[in-house]
Amino acid sequence: MTIDYLAIFAATIAAWIAGAIWYGVLGKQWMAALGWSEAERPKSMPIGPMVTSFVAELIMALMLSGIMTHLAFTGVRNGMISGAFCWLGFVVTTIAVNNAFQKRSIMLSVIDAGHWLVVLLVMGAVLALMR
Repeated sequence: MTIDYLAIFAATIAAWIAGAIWYGVLGKQWMAALGWSEAERPKSMPIGPMVTSFVAELIMALMLSGIMTHLAFTGVRNGMISGAFCWLGFVVTTIAVNNAFQKRSIMLSVIDAGHWLVVLLVMGAVLALMR
Protein backbone atom coordinates (compact mmCIF):
# COMPACT_ATOMS: atom_id res chain seq x y z
CA MET A 1 0.00 0.00 0.00
CA THR A 2 1.45 3.33 -1.09
CA ILE A 3 0.65 6.40 0.98
CA ASP A 4 0.14 9.53 -1.10
CA TYR A 5 1.33 12.20 1.31
CA LEU A 6 0.67 15.01 -1.15
CA ALA A 7 -2.99 13.97 -1.45
CA ILE A 8 -3.28 13.69 2.33
CA PHE A 9 -1.77 17.14 2.82
CA ALA A 10 -3.99 18.64 0.10
CA ALA A 11 -7.08 17.04 1.68
CA THR A 12 -6.05 18.41 5.07
CA ILE A 13 -5.62 21.95 3.76
CA ALA A 14 -8.90 21.84 1.82
CA ALA A 15 -10.77 20.52 4.87
CA TRP A 16 -9.18 23.11 7.16
CA ILE A 17 -10.21 25.92 4.81
CA ALA A 18 -13.74 24.46 4.58
CA GLY A 19 -13.90 24.49 8.38
CA ALA A 20 -12.76 28.11 8.51
CA ILE A 21 -15.51 29.05 6.07
CA TRP A 22 -18.08 26.98 8.02
CA TYR A 23 -17.37 28.73 11.31
CA GLY A 24 -16.90 32.07 9.56
CA VAL A 25 -20.48 31.80 8.33
CA LEU A 26 -21.93 30.19 11.48
CA GLY A 27 -19.69 31.84 14.09
CA LYS A 28 -22.42 33.89 15.77
CA GLN A 29 -24.82 30.95 15.91
CA TRP A 30 -22.03 28.75 17.26
CA MET A 31 -21.21 31.27 20.01
CA ALA A 32 -24.91 31.52 20.91
CA ALA A 33 -25.14 27.71 21.07
CA LEU A 34 -22.19 27.75 23.47
CA GLY A 35 -23.89 30.42 25.55
CA TRP A 36 -21.16 32.96 24.89
CA SER A 37 -21.82 36.67 24.68
CA GLU A 38 -20.14 38.95 22.16
CA ALA A 39 -17.90 40.17 25.02
CA GLU A 40 -16.60 36.60 25.52
CA ARG A 41 -15.59 36.30 21.87
CA PRO A 42 -11.84 35.92 21.44
CA LYS A 43 -10.25 39.09 20.10
CA SER A 44 -7.79 37.18 17.92
CA MET A 45 -7.59 33.75 16.35
CA PRO A 46 -6.75 31.13 18.99
CA ILE A 47 -3.52 29.63 17.65
CA GLY A 48 -3.47 26.51 19.87
CA PRO A 49 -6.91 25.23 18.82
CA MET A 50 -6.19 26.10 15.17
CA VAL A 51 -3.00 23.99 15.24
CA THR A 52 -4.84 21.19 17.05
CA SER A 53 -7.55 21.29 14.38
CA PHE A 54 -5.00 21.07 11.58
CA VAL A 55 -3.17 18.14 13.18
CA ALA A 56 -6.47 16.33 13.85
CA GLU A 57 -7.53 16.84 10.25
CA LEU A 58 -4.15 15.60 9.02
CA ILE A 59 -4.64 12.39 11.03
CA MET A 60 -8.22 12.09 9.76
CA ALA A 61 -7.05 12.47 6.14
CA LEU A 62 -4.39 9.81 6.68
CA MET A 63 -6.93 7.39 8.16
CA LEU A 64 -9.57 8.10 5.50
CA SER A 65 -6.96 7.56 2.81
CA GLY A 66 -6.05 4.23 4.42
CA ILE A 67 -9.69 3.15 4.56
CA MET A 68 -10.27 4.13 0.94
CA THR A 69 -7.11 2.31 -0.15
CA HIS A 70 -7.91 -0.80 1.89
CA LEU A 71 -11.41 -0.98 0.41
CA ALA A 72 -10.12 -0.10 -3.08
CA PHE A 73 -12.50 2.85 -3.36
CA THR A 74 -11.95 5.13 -6.32
CA GLY A 75 -13.90 8.06 -7.66
CA VAL A 76 -15.14 11.23 -6.00
CA ARG A 77 -18.55 9.73 -5.19
CA ASN A 78 -17.01 6.79 -3.34
CA GLY A 79 -14.55 9.09 -1.58
CA MET A 80 -17.38 11.28 -0.32
CA ILE A 81 -19.44 8.24 0.68
CA SER A 82 -16.44 6.94 2.65
CA GLY A 83 -16.17 10.28 4.43
CA ALA A 84 -19.91 10.37 5.14
CA PHE A 85 -19.86 6.83 6.59
CA CYS A 86 -16.89 7.68 8.83
CA TRP A 87 -18.76 10.80 9.96
CA LEU A 88 -21.97 8.91 10.69
CA GLY A 89 -20.30 5.99 12.42
CA PHE A 90 -17.68 7.80 14.49
CA VAL A 91 -17.91 11.58 14.51
CA VAL A 92 -21.58 12.47 14.89
CA THR A 93 -22.08 9.71 17.44
CA THR A 94 -19.16 10.96 19.55
CA ILE A 95 -20.33 14.57 19.37
CA ALA A 96 -23.87 13.57 20.33
CA VAL A 97 -22.75 11.58 23.38
CA ASN A 98 -20.22 14.17 24.58
CA ASN A 99 -22.63 17.08 24.20
CA ALA A 100 -25.48 15.14 25.83
CA PHE A 101 -23.43 14.43 28.96
CA GLN A 102 -22.17 18.02 29.01
CA LYS A 103 -25.76 19.26 28.65
CA ARG A 104 -24.84 21.31 25.58
CA SER A 105 -27.49 22.57 23.22
CA ILE A 106 -28.65 20.48 20.30
CA MET A 107 -27.80 23.41 18.02
CA LEU A 108 -24.15 23.17 19.10
CA SER A 109 -24.16 19.49 18.16
CA VAL A 110 -25.76 20.29 14.80
CA ILE A 111 -23.25 23.04 13.98
CA ASP A 112 -20.19 21.05 15.07
CA ALA A 113 -21.37 17.80 13.47
CA GLY A 114 -22.16 19.67 10.25
CA HIS A 115 -18.62 21.04 10.24
CA TRP A 116 -17.13 17.57 10.51
CA LEU A 117 -19.43 16.25 7.79
CA VAL A 118 -18.19 18.96 5.44
CA VAL A 119 -14.59 18.21 6.45
CA LEU A 120 -14.91 14.49 5.72
CA LEU A 121 -16.79 15.04 2.46
CA VAL A 122 -14.09 17.44 1.26
CA MET A 123 -11.33 15.07 2.35
CA GLY A 124 -12.95 12.13 0.58
CA ALA A 125 -13.38 14.12 -2.61
CA VAL A 126 -9.80 15.47 -2.62
CA LEU A 127 -8.27 12.10 -1.81
CA ALA A 128 -10.28 10.48 -4.61
CA LEU A 129 -9.40 13.21 -7.11
CA MET A 130 -5.69 12.84 -6.43
CA ARG A 131 -5.61 9.03 -6.81
